[in-house]
Amino acid sequence: MNRPVLRGVHHTARPTWKLSETVEFYRDRLGLKLVHAISAKGWGPQGHPDFLHFFFDSGQGSTIAFFYYIGSPQPDYLVHKPQWDCDSVHTAWQVESEAQLREWKAFLEGRGVKVEMHVQHELIESIYFRDPNGYLIEIGRQLREMTALDERDAGMTLEAAIAAETEARAGGTPFKSIEAVWQRKGALQRKAA
Repeated sequence: MNRPVLRGVHHTARPTWKLSETVEFYRDRLGLKLVHAISAKGWGPQGHPDFLHFFFDSGQGSTIAFFYYIGSPQPDYLVHKPQWDCDSVHTAWQVESEAQLREWKAFLEGRGVKVEMHVQHELIESIYFRDPNGYLIEIGRQLREMTALDERDAGMTLEAAIAAETEARAGGTPFKSIEAVWQRKGALQRKAA
């Protein structure tokens, strides 16, 4: 059986308890077109609050969407904190060139949006900023195409990481260092050579 085909990301979705600030940021500051909104009552399990689910166009057929739960207080576990574990959940948009990335940086700063980072990391050069909810947003450009070498390297990296994690769990010790992954990956590379 052939694998079904994906056509890219349709949307990412996150909750917001800042309705007007979220609309103002994405529509008015970033200039993303508001393209759809669902207003719902009685969806979901018993006691599910009424909500709005609204979508902004983020290019190439993709959207970024938000849920606003009417009358529902924000639970503590959904308060976004700007720290590494929360920021790993983020939205990343793509531009085609260095010039476009710099245009976005100037555009954001010109509209009072603080660009927190501008970094190159392996395949991508990116800028990062936050929305009113504290969610991290990334805009990046591809520095080079991914190749078969990248695919093989990713496979070895994850195979090594899974083995290191499995061994640590079996031994009752925490898996806390990339060193164990690198050692196992080196052994896999030597074996493949």
